[in-house]
Amino acid sequence: MALDIEVIGAELAPGAPPVAEVERLVGVALASAGVHDGHVAVQYVDEVSMMQANAHRGAQGPTDVLSFPVDGADATPGPREVGDVLICPPRTEDLREAIVHGALHLAGMDHEVDDGEMLALQRELLAWG
Repeated sequence: MALDIEVIGAELAPGAPPVAEVERLVGVALASAGVHDGHVAVQYVDEVSMMQANAHRGAQGPTDVLSFPVDGADATPGPREVGDVLICPPRTEDLREAIVHGALHLAGMDHEVDDGEMLALQRELLAWG
């Protein structure tokens, strides 16, 4: 099985990368962490929806990007549900960066505890074009 990338709510993100570019960005981000198969949903949401999603984390207000991993590497047999990436375009300067950032979080990376490793990889992946 390969990666299945679903893009939802593109109408909320004028100027968003085309679906093929979203698939490429998610694919390279996940591949850099050894994830090569499963389903990922990338959803563009408004500020109210992002605020509600952020409240589930115990945080207040909207943010630019959130990731919600579902299945770990040792998930049960069958198609793997990697997780969801929520992006709030009004809060995001660079949608491509938000896509890669969210996908790296799905892969288990955390820039708050990794001494800059995730953000360095994010910059490198985005520099590839």
